[in-house]
Amino acid sequence: MSSYRIQSGDTLSALAQRYGTSVDSLMKANPQITNKDLIYAGKTLNIPGSRDSFESGTQGVRGGGASGNSGAGDVSAPPGGAGPATRGPGGSPFDIAVSHLGKNAGSLKLEGSGVGADMEDWVPNNVNCANFVSACLEQAGQIKDSQHSASVMTLQANLDRDPNFQRVSLKDAKPGDVVSMKVGSGQHVVMFAGWKDGKPQFIGSNNINSDGSQRISYTSMNYPIMSVHQYRG
Repeated sequence: MSSYRIQSGDTLSALAQRYGTSVDSLMKANPQITNKDLIYAGKTLNIPGSRDSFESGTQGVRGGGASGNSGAGDVSAPPGGAGPATRGPGGSPFDIAVSHLGKNAGSLKLEGSGVGADMEDWVPNNVNCANFVSACLEQAGQIKDSQHSASVMTLQANLDRDPNFQRVSLKDAKPGDVVSMKVGSGQHVVMFAGWKDGKPQFIGSNNINSDGSQRISYTSMNYPIMSVHQYRG
């Protein structure tokens, strides 16, 4: 999900057409809008992709939901067909991400240890994707604190410069690989989680809450992929 600053003369229907989405999806991503015919110049609008989900977060999850995890599902293994997860000195970033399934990004940042402690507090709650992935990589020992970034493009560049990471194709991805995507005029980053029904599954901090904020969840997004980074250290 990307964001857009509303300009004078903009309408939801015109913006929906421009970004390949719908007025209904725009209103779901922006619950502060109660009248589809009334938006204000200067305000920030969340722009969902045509395949963004605003459901409870069960998309791409194996098994049923578990209590206490906001309905995001509870799994102990990747969706399948992808081989073993990548691991660093501190473990697998995929396993670390799974341990936080269902948590809101804003709440996770308040935790005093682990991934929450590594996430940057200042990052808005609707754009924590790189912040979360970076923290998982840190906890796994795959990157250093100096490589952490809340920017998708900066994290991508940091991994490109790191000799322990190598770009691979999606067909060769393993759970925990870092997948950077192009989403409208912005970017999104998640970790590869495996395959389900021939479709790639991802885990990360995704905009699935009704207010547009992010929750740790599985997704099967179909955006153009910019890069897949695999740890080889």
